Amino acid sequence: MSRPSTAPLATPTTAASFTVHGEVAQPFTLTVADLRAGWQQHQAEVTFDCATSGSQHHRFEGPLLHDVIRAAEPGFNPRRRKDRSRFLLAISGGDGHHTVLSWGEIDPDFADSPILLATRLDDTELDAVGSQLVVPTDRCGARYISAITSIWTGAYRELAP
Repeated sequence: MSRPSTAPLATPTTAASFTVHGEVAQPFTLTVADLRAGWQQHQAEVTFDCATSGSQHHRFEGPLLHDVIRAAEPGFNPRRRKDRSRFLLAISGGDGHHTVLSWGEIDPDFADSPILLATRLDDTELDAVGSQLVVPTDRCGARYISAITSIWTGAYRELAP
């Protein structure tokens, strides 16, 4: 799957952007506007517990993380499930928060979690502040990453003892 032609590569501007890189054939940089224009938008009504401010209720809109990352052409054989299942995604935010997901969480053949790269929070467009990772199935908000700056994807490598 290639990146939709309606989602051009972002050029450096004042708009918040993030890079998709790692073990991919087509690394790219996107803004929130690129996400909105290039991929189908999905909605998620979520409730999660925040350690600092309690229960949060929000409505998010944006493309599926799976669809965006597939456009970068991760370096696995898409027909081999075991090859896909060894890939990870590391997401970094502008506030210094990070999280790691497995490919199996977002892959339709595995968990098929509807994880979003939000372009809108409630009724607010996120163009100026950047996209947010939204994990609707999580009960706590620890993996909700604000102002995404980077999404790295690559294969798990066993660390030497």
